[in-house]
Parts: sequence; C-alpha cells; structure tokens
Amino acid sequence: MVNKKLESMLMQITPGTPLRDGIDNILDGGIGALIVVGIDETVEKMLDGGFVINCDYTPERIFELAKMDGAIIVDEECKKILYANVHLQVDRKYSSEESGTRHRTAQRAGKQTGKLVIAVSERKKVISLYKGDIRYKLKNMSEITSEAAQALKTMERYRYVLDKSLANLTILELDDIVTLYDVAQVLQRFEMMRRIDEELKGYVIELGTEGRLMDLQLKDLEQDINEDMTEFLSDYMSSDSTYEDVMSQIANLSNIELLEIETM
Repeated sequence: MVNKKLESMLMQITPGTPLRDGIDNILDGGIGALIVVGIDETVEKMLDGGFVINCDYTPERIFELAKMDGAIIVDEECKKILYANVHLQVDRKYSSEESGTRHRTAQRAGKQTGKLVIAVSERKKVISLYKGDIRYKLKNMSEITSEAAQALKTMERYRYVLDKSLANLTILELDDIVTLYDVAQVLQRFEMMRRIDEELKGYVIELGTEGRLMDLQLKDLEQDINEDMTEFLSDYMSSDSTYEDVMSQIANLSNIELLEIETM
C-alpha cells in the first residue's frame, strides 16, 4: 500500500521519466550516485565544495557527472542540473539506520531538507529514496512485475467471488432470509478487494510507463466497486452510523482480523 507522500516520490522516478532514465544509465554504467531533487535555503546551506553547473538536465549529462564522488543537485522539475560533486554537510542531530556512507548521508539529508534524496548503490545496484522520515528501496522491474501480476490474478478471483456473493445476497433479500453472517461475508470481501486494489495501485505507480496495461486491467476490475459498496452499506448499517465511520473501523482491522468473520 502506497501513502500519498511516497506516491509523490515514486511519481518523480518512475520508468519513463527523465530522472529515471538518468539513474538507469548510472546503474548500467556500474557506478553509484547521490542526487538531491530540489533547491532551497536549507539545501544551499548544506553544500560544500563542488561545481556550479546550471545546465539543462539530460540523462547523459547526469550519468557523466555521477562519475565524480560528490552529490548532484537538480531542480524540483528535473529540468536543470544545478551543482555537481558537492559534499553535503548534514546536521549531526539527524540520525540514520543505513550502513554505507552514501546512504547514511542520503537519509540524513532527506530528513533535514524534506527534499527527495536518491542514493544509487554501486555494489548492490539498488535505488533508495529518502524524504523526511520516509525510506524506500525500489524493487527491480522483474520482481515488481511478477508481484503485480500475482496481485492482479488475486483481485480477479476476489471480484468474481464478490459479484457472486452480491447476487446471492439479492436472492436472500427477496426471500427475506438474509442473516448477519451473509452481510458480514460480503463486507469482508469488499474490504479485501479494496486492500488488493490499493496494493496494485502502488505497483502501477512504481512501474510507470511499463504499467499502462496493468492500469487498464485494474480500472476494469474496480469498475462500480465504490458505488456497490456505498449502496450495500446504506442498506445494512445502523441509522446512527456513517459510511466514513464504518469504513474507518474496517480499515483499522489487521489482515488477520479481517479474515475472522466473527470480527466482521
């Protein structure tokens, strides 16, 4: 599941973006990099040494500049490369759980500046993102694609089961023999669908241009799901409850609690 802050970070570095093209060049070249996205007074105070570049951004240029040891600073829109080979003087009060020097600096700089800081590992060939208290390691494309495909199949299966349960509930309603168990079971399946949907949206964002087909499949599967959920709850929730209250309570359940029909 991807929160809004992480989503905005991933959007800047998804496959197909100029920044990701440059980072892929760095990975393919077998070198590492430390990149800060955005400039303000806090970032400028951290800079020590290096060179003022102030040239148009291209994936080829950032690859060449990454051959130097220091950090690279680009603007927020990633249209300009502002500095290269700079040393980041990070305040000691910001801690890091990382072990390598480059990643420790990146995490601490991300906390101090609130900017997106990217560390590319030369040895492990891993891209790590830092911003504020968020730390996220990108998975390789084949791993993401495999996990996303599996999640998509799961969602297809749950959608089939949910539609079948809703059809069965309609028949029970006509005969006026609906039980609490029947209602709880449908509610459980709605929430399972929602959680898988959130997980898949995270994969689609991380896949970028590579996830367009999966995005179309996801939109097809989630079609009318929110409207069906709203109508279902309006029929069965108590008069002193609201849709938001019910959804909030369900969302707070752990995955294990969700599977317990008694809890529902």
